[in-house]
Amino acid sequence: MTVTEAALVLTDGTVFEGEAIGAEPPDGVVTGEVVFNTALTGYQEIVTDPSYAGQIITFTYPHIGNYGVTPHDEEARRPFCRGVVVRDLARRRSSWRSEEDLDAFLRRHGIAGIAGIDTRRLTRHLRDAGAMPGAFGTAERAVLAAAAARAESTDGHDLVARVTCAEPYTVGDGPKRVVAYDLGIKTTILRHLGRIATVEVVPASTPAAEVLERRPDGVFLSNGPGDPAAVTDVPPAIRELLGRVPVFGICLGHQLLCTAIGGSTYKLPFGHHGGNHPVRRLATGGVEITSQNHNYAVDEDSLRGVAEVTHRNLNDGVVEGMRCLDVPAFSVQYHPEAGPGPHDAGYLFDSFDELMDDFARSQGGSRATT
Repeated sequence: MTVTEAALVLTDGTVFEGEAIGAEPPDGVVTGEVVFNTALTGYQEIVTDPSYAGQIITFTYPHIGNYGVTPHDEEARRPFCRGVVVRDLARRRSSWRSEEDLDAFLRRHGIAGIAGIDTRRLTRHLRDAGAMPGAFGTAERAVLAAAAARAESTDGHDLVARVTCAEPYTVGDGPKRVVAYDLGIKTTILRHLGRIATVEVVPASTPAAEVLERRPDGVFLSNGPGDPAAVTDVPPAIRELLGRVPVFGICLGHQLLCTAIGGSTYKLPFGHHGGNHPVRRLATGGVEITSQNHNYAVDEDSLRGVAEVTHRNLNDGVVEGMRCLDVPAFSVQYHPEAGPGPHDAGYLFDSFDELMDDFARSQGGSRATT
């Protein structure tokens, strides 16, 4: 097999040497914000998670691609990440489920990658210096260094518009009716919601009035990419919905719900990306092992008087969940649907189901109205 030399250059000038995999990038250069994910499995779900738009994913697990890929594990219509970085790319797939190898999958979707990287060294560098932009590819080192110096992080960028659906569509056959804002929604989330409701997925720009015209039992705010402070059109719509229909948010949906009630967000040094983050459920004291993928978090002080913190990250104390005090709405920063990851927090979809029942009873059994 022909090996093409490649390199990764971070914006601070740090260089990592490797070999090109996946698609051949235009002019031999790919740029993006470099982050790392600590999950041991689920690389296809990670690559196709729209929350990675604008980012280059480094896999800390050293052996990637060994069980191939299958359409069933795709979390979106296509990958939105900028590229992938791995230590060892498996040259042979071994799973009865696989229909394609990872390298062919990346090439088919136009996603470039780099293998042979010392990902342990790269991860330690990002952990110490923080997530930062970089450039990788087959171009000359000086070209890559110049591209890395110009590369942008996700700060200040509304990436939701790049990943949201163009038109509404419906999934699931559950008894309730839920409208889901597509901020970068994952397929696994829709599978969970579809169990309890018929779900109409709408573009992120959908006004609250159009949502209420659908007379939903509840509204869901999905995960998504980028800086929540840059997504300025969604929080006003959320504010119009609060108190008129139950609301449940995950990840970016959590951050935007908090923004809508007066909260603020900040960027974490290197984010939470992986399937092994411990979170304490404050109501019971129980600990959930969770799947996470976010670079920003909610400032706890900004929630005082409007929301109660319900979950907390045991690694760094970050707010992982909250419940509004005066309206039927709650959210979590992590991913209870997993895909990939543990299923400790799957009960939250049942909590949403119960919240919709409670709200309907309080309204005499009627759905939201305009």
